[in-house]
Amino acid sequence: MTNKLYYEDPYIQTFSAKILKQTQDYVVLSETAFYPTGGGQPNDSGTLNGIAVTNVELIEGEIRHHLATSLLANTEYVEGAIDWKRRFDHMQQHAGQHILSAAFDNLFGFKTVSFHLGKNSSTIDLDVNEISAHQLAEVEALANEIILENHPIETKWITEEELAQYKLRKPTKVKEDIRLVIIPNFDYNACGGTHPKTTGQVGLIKILQMEKQKQNIRVEFVCGARVITHLQRKHTIITNLINSLSSPEEKLEDAVHTLLNNVKMQEKQISNLNGLLLQYEANELIRNTKGTILTANFQNRTIQELQKLAKLITTESIETLCILVSQNEDRIQIVAARGSSVNQNMKELIEKILPLINGKGGGNNTIAQGGGENRISTEQLLQKSLEYITA
Repeated sequence: MTNKLYYEDPYIQTFSAKILKQTQDYVVLSETAFYPTGGGQPNDSGTLNGIAVTNVELIEGEIRHHLATSLLANTEYVEGAIDWKRRFDHMQQHAGQHILSAAFDNLFGFKTVSFHLGKNSSTIDLDVNEISAHQLAEVEALANEIILENHPIETKWITEEELAQYKLRKPTKVKEDIRLVIIPNFDYNACGGTHPKTTGQVGLIKILQMEKQKQNIRVEFVCGARVITHLQRKHTIITNLINSLSSPEEKLEDAVHTLLNNVKMQEKQISNLNGLLLQYEANELIRNTKGTILTANFQNRTIQELQKLAKLITTESIETLCILVSQNEDRIQIVAARGSSVNQNMKELIEKILPLINGKGGGNNTIAQGGGENRISTEQLLQKSLEYITA
């Protein structure tokens, strides 16, 4: 592999290099301080001759730098500059991941199977089905203890034959140019990422949450400056809640529970009132209908409301067949239902009606429904339905 400068010293922020290859899409340099995406870590950003580097990737043994605009024609050398804020953030997160993964392994034997360094937080997937809150707390405490003790973070290039001398946290598939990242007496891991020189520079690790991912547990965390950012965001939210709920912080949880319980009670009351309104509406439609076929035309009624209304009507009046339609913007909804004394198949009726609106639906011989395009008016749809019924 060429271009190992980014491996050697992650604190290099500027460099000079010769252009080895230049295409319309990317350039390859004689050496580079830019880290290419890989190992769960995103690429560095920065500039080449003042032009923004938008992506860096390792393909076919060469590190390709993608630029926002092309370099000037016949450019032979470039001056590179790394976005240090982004670089150091990635160094903190990646080293923090090593510490966290080693803590899970050393304390409980939980192995890390994947790592993702995200924009706002990072995650590791562990090959375990369950982790307790107590175990998370132990791991977080050990990880921050290792940071506070400010151990050196060393790198070493070794051969495949030398691997046996080190107790690696996980096996490596690399056969040559093996780079170890070492926290002495705590973690030994093959890695090509960027890391600070000491654990103390990681600053702090905070586990945010965990969730089940197929056969693994995914742990989300933040390190370093991201902990402050996360804390500030939480502080802002809590301050706003304190002001909105007129409650001190220590009683916020109780205030939220009270509010949620009140909302549930109100939702139940609204549901009961809506039921009474639908019952009243059903009775009015029955009272104002002459004969045994009831039709009604609505605007912006959900299919669920139409179904409830149709069931109330046909339960109250067992000799009634009802067809209810509603126009909702560019869609038409239709429900057909019959009372127990009516001898007509509602599913067959809907299947005849739906092609008129290029619709889809379903149901049974007692009640059926569907929806489709606003091809004809709701009045025309009701008229066609009546024609099918009386045919």
